[in-house]
Formats: sequence, C-alpha cells, structure tokens
Amino acid sequence: MILIAILIPWLSFFLRGKIFSGLLCLILQITLIGWLPAAIWAVISRNNAKIDERLKRMEKNIITSQSK
Repeated sequence: MILIAILIPWLSFFLRGKIFSGLLCLILQITLIGWLPAAIWAVISRNNAKIDERLKRMEKNIITSQSK
C-alpha cells in the first residue's frame, strides 16, 4: 500500500474511502510540482491511519481486560 501511496497517491485515498481527499490529491498530482507533496501527504495519511487503528485495538483490549 505504501508503493501505491508513492506512485499513485490519489488511489491510496480512494482505496481507504476518502473520496474528497483523493480528488484533492488528484488535482494536486496533476501538476508536476504537486506530485511530490501529494505522495508525501498520501504516505503520511496512510501511516496515521495505521496508528489510529492500532490505538483503537489497544483501547478495546484495555476495556475488555478491565471488565473481566
């Protein structure tokens, strides 16, 4: 998924269901200068989504362990 975020940043957003961000990224990527910021934005966004998912799993584990 990181390779997709680097090569085709807008597709990375579309695959995660962020249509508006994907369209904005596509507009940014159309310009040659904007491709690099779009790729960086897509990679950072993907990493943040992975961290958020990990935190949600940790919270769920803590809640279930406290209720036992």
